[in-house]
Amino acid sequence: MAKHTASAPEFVRFIGPVIEALTELGGSGRPEEVRATIAKVLGISEDEQAIPLPSGVQSRFENQVHWARFYLAKGGYIDSSRHGVWALTEKARALGQLSAAQARDLYRTVAVEFGKPRGKVSPVATEPVAEEHVAPSTEAEHTLVSYREAVAARLLGLPPAGFERFCQRLLRESGFEEVSVTGRSGDGGIDGVGILQVNPLVSFKVLFQCKRYSGSVTPSQVRDFRGAMMGRADKGIIITTGSFTSEARKEAVRDGVPAIELVDGEKLIGMLEQLELGLRPQRTFEVDGSFFDQFKD
Repeated sequence: MAKHTASAPEFVRFIGPVIEALTELGGSGRPEEVRATIAKVLGISEDEQAIPLPSGVQSRFENQVHWARFYLAKGGYIDSSRHGVWALTEKARALGQLSAAQARDLYRTVAVEFGKPRGKVSPVATEPVAEEHVAPSTEAEHTLVSYREAVAARLLGLPPAGFERFCQRLLRESGFEEVSVTGRSGDGGIDGVGILQVNPLVSFKVLFQCKRYSGSVTPSQVRDFRGAMMGRADKGIIITTGSFTSEARKEAVRDGVPAIELVDGEKLIGMLEQLELGLRPQRTFEVDGSFFDQFKD
C-alpha cells in the first residue's frame, strides 16, 4: 500500500467515510460499527481488512480508520467519548459529503493547528507516516501509545501455552471461576473452560479460544469454534491479540445460533488497563494554557 496520497497520509481517505458512516448510524456509533459500515460501503474485502500492522496490535484498516477519527476529533468534528462511542458534532453535520480534496484540506488544516507549539511538539504533527503507529482511541491515550505497543509486543512474544495461561488469569481477574486450560490438540480449537457466576442461582459454562497472532480472525474461524462448542457450553469467547474482520463480528452474533463474545487486541489491552493487570497507573498533568492566558491583560 502507498503511504501517502497527494501529499496526505493514506488514512485521510477514510475521513469522509467515517463521517458518512456515523451519519448512516444515526449520528453516533461504536468503532466496530463504523468500520463495518465503511467496509460494506467501500467494498473492502476480508483479506484487506485482515492485513496487520508491523506492531500486530491492530489491522491496517482498523488503524487507518482510528487515525481518521483522531484527526476529526482534534478538529472538533467528532466528540471524544470516554465510553468508546464516536459521535458527530454540529460542525461535522454542517460539512455534508466530503470530496477527497476536501478531506485532504481538512487534514492539513487540523495538522497545522495541531502542530502549533504548546510547550511541547506533538508526535502526530512531526511523524511523516502516522498510520504506521497505533492510533489512539481517545485524546488522552495519544501520549500513552507507546505502552500499548509494548504490551502488544509482550503478548505476541509469549509462547502459545503462555498466552493460554495469560487468558486464564485474565478471565479469573474478570470474575470467572474454575477456569482451566485444556489446550488439547484435536479439540476443535477449544483452549479452556470456565464458569461465570451471574448470581447465586444462575451460572454459565463458558469455553474460550486463544489466538495469539497479528492477523484478523475470519468468519470461518468463528464458525469452526462455534461448531466445536455446540452442546458443550452455554457461551463462547474468542480472545486474540489481533483483530476481527467485519464479517467475523457479524458471524459472532448471527441469529439462530449461540452468540460468541469477541475480544480483540485493543479490547484486551483495555481490560488490562481497567484491571490494572500488568500495568502500573501513573498520574501526569498537561498545562492548560487558557487558564494562564486570562491573566495576561
